[in-house]
Amino acid sequence: MVPTAKILSAADFGAVVREKRKALGYTQSSVAAYSGCGVMFVSNLERGKPTAEIEKAITVLNTLGLDLIVSDRERGTQ
Repeated sequence: MVPTAKILSAADFGAVVREKRKALGYTQSSVAAYSGCGVMFVSNLERGKPTAEIEKAITVLNTLGLDLIVSDRERGTQ
């Protein structure tokens, strides 16, 4: 199980994808096949390529059973 992670960079995003894929026992090849993308895309995504296509990245997350949630940053009280 991947804990909730704060994503601050493409590298952070890729690390979460890699961790979940390995936890499930999937290969990059199987994730690519299930997601309808290439192995090179999964590899680049896991390595934190900053220009990875967002739609494909979300598809990989869905394949791995992960959700992408965006929320406001907590702000200090005034």
